[in-house]
Amino acid sequence: LKGAVVGVSGGKDSAVVLALLSKALGSENVVGVAMPCHSTKTDTDYAKIVCDYFGVKLFSVDLTSVFDTFISSISEGFGAICVGNTRDSDINLKPRLRMSTLYYIAAMLTRSEGKGYLVAGTSNKCELFVGYFTKGGDNVHDIALISDFTVDEVIAIGEYLGVPSIVLHRPPSDGLSGVTDEEKLGVRYSEIADYILDPNTVSDNARDKIESLHNGSRHKFSVPTYRRNE
Repeated sequence: LKGAVVGVSGGKDSAVVLALLSKALGSENVVGVAMPCHSTKTDTDYAKIVCDYFGVKLFSVDLTSVFDTFISSISEGFGAICVGNTRDSDINLKPRLRMSTLYYIAAMLTRSEGKGYLVAGTSNKCELFVGYFTKGGDNVHDIALISDFTVDEVIAIGEYLGVPSIVLHRPPSDGLSGVTDEEKLGVRYSEIADYILDPNTVSDNARDKIESLHNGSRHKFSVPTYRRNE
């Protein structure tokens, strides 16, 4: 192992993962990658704040033109079917392009250095519990550092490591849909964390929503696979 590649979104999760890796491997062996795609400049600015603080080099790969070309090619092939029907496809395409970018860079660096680079995942326990990730996108990685920690625990780790407060306490957003995570989910992360510990500690509405999200996302964790009887 030589190092790790992290997609730095400008949010707390990727910031904490980057901080942990820089402490474990040395900041010179961690590569931060900002991947704007019809994104606000603020996201990249916050990513730079984190990387500068921990001494990690940040590369920016603008995926906007790649995204637009992809969408255009699909539209040419499917025509009128695309009209009004691509919202979810568009949102999910972005993390899938970002995953491909991170693995491309990791393989390139591995070849260059002669030692392996891992792609680091940045999902926390609350997100995973309700399936708040894109299958084939941000759930694809080589190592998951914070997947067993709730949002509040991730923040606590970040405070201990000195992650800049402006990033650590920034309202969580996917940077894709224009709304915060909690607005999109319809439930607060603190309620998800409470539910994980004891479902009876949250309101009926929150419990119903969390259970619906959790049960409805099981297909993201288990692929139906045929097994022959022998």
